[in-house]
Amino acid sequence: MKVAVVMGSISDIDIVKKTVKVLDDFQVGSEVRVISAHRTPFEAIEFAKNAEENGIEVIIAAAGKAAHLAGVLAGVSTLPIIGLPIKSSTMDGLDSLLSVVQMPKGVPVATVAINGAENAGILAVQMLSIKYDGLKEKLKKYKEQMAREVSEMDKEVVNKLN
Repeated sequence: MKVAVVMGSISDIDIVKKTVKVLDDFQVGSEVRVISAHRTPFEAIEFAKNAEENGIEVIIAAAGKAAHLAGVLAGVSTLPIIGLPIKSSTMDGLDSLLSVVQMPKGVPVATVAINGAENAGILAVQMLSIKYDGLKEKLKKYKEQMAREVSEMDKEVVNKLN
């Protein structure tokens, strides 16, 4: 199991680290790269064309501003692509979100929230769980743990405010 996490600029690294942590927590291998859709377009295309042959099963593309990275990768790959729009200084990331989510017919990109790094990792794990049963069990335990945490928060609030 291997997920590529590609960011358009090293300035995206703090967000991308959160995605990699989720993948690590689920024991999913990752390859992290900086490849720009605009400044290194030929490298982006070559990466996407060869990703499956290089053992990649899902690609997460993190980019801000024009955020065309996910679309460029999706244009030349049949692998699932998850777009991770990064909050930019221009429009609080709305520009990034719209660039990632508004794909033309035939070139889908699954898209998570602006800076939704953890969800990008979880979505990749969910995609892989179709093939790898061990991940299904880990996801079930993860969701059960989340539910327990919310129940504990509820008890805390009830005790403090009632």
